[in-house]
Amino acid sequence: MAETAVARETLFTLRETIARLEGRPIPALTAAAHETRATEPDAGPADAAQSLLATGVADLDEAMQGGVPLDALTEIRSLALRHAGAASGFVLALASRLGAFVGRLGAQAAGKTAIVSPVLWIGDTVAAMEAGLPYPIGIRDFGLEPAGFLHASPRKLEEALWLAETALASAAFAVVILEVRGNPARFGLTESRRLALRAKAAGRPLFLLRQGGEEEASSALFRLSVEPAPALARPLPDGSMLGGSIGHPAFRLTLEKSRNPAPFSITLEWNAHDRQFSPVPDAQRPAFPGEHAAHSGADLPASADRPDRPQALGPVLAYSRPA
Repeated sequence: MAETAVARETLFTLRETIARLEGRPIPALTAAAHETRATEPDAGPADAAQSLLATGVADLDEAMQGGVPLDALTEIRSLALRHAGAASGFVLALASRLGAFVGRLGAQAAGKTAIVSPVLWIGDTVAAMEAGLPYPIGIRDFGLEPAGFLHASPRKLEEALWLAETALASAAFAVVILEVRGNPARFGLTESRRLALRAKAAGRPLFLLRQGGEEEASSALFRLSVEPAPALARPLPDGSMLGGSIGHPAFRLTLEKSRNPAPFSITLEWNAHDRQFSPVPDAQRPAFPGEHAAHSGADLPASADRPDRPQALGPVLAYSRPA
């Protein structure tokens, strides 16, 4: 027990030192949490489970060591702006599932239906011009109430970062979503580390939604790339299958950064009514027109006058990005 207390003291001291070196002290909430934990016994399995948001998909939760952390930075990126709708939809689905999770915890504590904290979406103006803004009807279709959904459109990246830090420190939101387009030079490892510290100190999740960006070093515990997947064919009353119809949103996820060195990919379907993800086996997943699985012809060689696809990010050494 004494060694655990010393380890906690050392951890909090290091965090505060890092924050002071960056010129932004950790909010007083950290000190208050420190005093509370010093007088309480070690957290049990139930407390640890409450700091994770399970997706409900066993394979994905196992790969993420229990689920999405509720006190850390998690990055969700789209490979291109044409996939921005899929990445945004997946983030909204996570926020919807988080709302149901927080509501259940509040109801258990208060013995009645709890009021769920609102969601703050800090949008990127350039990404909004190309991909559009969150739409109230669409927000409701993903399981969120538009009345509890706040949207901000800062003109500058510095303003967006300040707003994200302030919103996390206030602890007024169930989740803060920060949308960033591409890989801006003014948002690197230092900025992501500062946001991760704010999320940890406040005990609130921060979803970094990177639209059309490449892999880069960051302080996010997990990074997932999201691509759209075709809707699953639905059975008709006579038993036949109706393919190509409008069904539940589907996403192709790749866990790019985690403590698990093995690559992991999965296709999920989102049911907004039940606020549940369900896995789609590859054997049942329909192919997009033009996709490799849609034809059985011979593979064609790559074009000689086109650049190769970017290689996956391997082990890197992070340096400060030049101004």
